[in-house]
Amino acid sequence: MSFIELAKERYSVRNFDPRKIEKDKLDLILEAGRIAPTAANLQPQRILVVESDKAVAKLKTCTIYSFNAPMALIVCADKNEAWKRKYDEKVHTDIDGSIVATHMMLQAAELGLGTTWVGHFDPESVIKAFNIPENLVPVCIFPLGYPSKDSKPNPNHEKRKDISDTVFYNEF
Repeated sequence: MSFIELAKERYSVRNFDPRKIEKDKLDLILEAGRIAPTAANLQPQRILVVESDKAVAKLKTCTIYSFNAPMALIVCADKNEAWKRKYDEKVHTDIDGSIVATHMMLQAAELGLGTTWVGHFDPESVIKAFNIPENLVPVCIFPLGYPSKDSKPNPNHEKRKDISDTVFYNEF
């Protein structure tokens, strides 16, 4: 399958099968995050693998969007290690974390696994529940697992703006 086909077919899974993910597949997903590009190659990503029943239950207290996945990844970035743009001092934790997360999301899809990007969570409760150090910024949560047999893309999945509405050349 080509990359563009993979990107088109991948969708946000909101209904997971309870079976566990094989370690070799999880390792490939984590490797995809490890090799993802980051600003100045500073690699500030820190990924928390939430896989025990106790940890998964704890995650459900931080967001209503766990979709009963058998596990999740909490993608964080270290604000002390992330690149800072000199013009306005913007720290790139959210950007680097998003790049890393996207690489992992697409690797999961290639392996036949599903994910959903969860940005709707209480950062303070995640930090507290998982003892996340103060230098780490939670960027997103990825419920991760095999899609259930009745899982299907949201009807809006196919709705994309025409490229002429989103791409401009030389000036707006």
